[in-house]
Amino acid sequence: MIKAGVTGGIGSGKTMVCQVFRLLGVPVYCADDEAKKLYDTSVAVRNRMIGLLGEDIYSGLHLDRGKLAGLIFNNRELLEQVNAIVHPEVTTHFLEWCQRQVQEHYIIQESAILFESGIYRIMDVKITVTAPDSLKIKRIMTRPGMTETLAARVIENQIPDDIKAGRSDFVITNDDRHLVIPQILKIHESLMKMENPGN
Repeated sequence: MIKAGVTGGIGSGKTMVCQVFRLLGVPVYCADDEAKKLYDTSVAVRNRMIGLLGEDIYSGLHLDRGKLAGLIFNNRELLEQVNAIVHPEVTTHFLEWCQRQVQEHYIIQESAILFESGIYRIMDVKITVTAPDSLKIKRIMTRPGMTETLAARVIENQIPDDIKAGRSDFVITNDDRHLVIPQILKIHESLMKMENPGN
């Protein structure tokens, strides 16, 4: 089974791209969604988060995401410490999920931080979705509580598209000028023809 990672900066449209892959019958694992679940359901993650940030980082059984966002927003070192807690758990969960998809020719993991988290190392194929920063900001400004300043800062904290694209096997341009679905279909066709690495 071929493991393909799909990434892209906030507002790039990677989630929409992955929805098209799902429509093509490809199983998609959303690392960001699973990480959110693991904060609440994994005892190991909970204990380590409390050890790092204190009891009040949880409200009852659930992580206080607003409080966490406030703590890590301008603190890259703390963000990396938090990522080091959750991402090994996400990787383990992903590999267990892969075991249930062995009959598939290829699967996809959608991850905003494919390269930052290191999960790209276990992927056979890397796909980056790109978009101009001005368009990303326009897209993410529709999200609740988002300001232009906050949107710009989030983009600044992510690996630039050109670096991600340079480390990828395929690039999807989602700039409102190029048709996206033909690009996805071309990649799907290529992956279906790719020899199974047997892992």
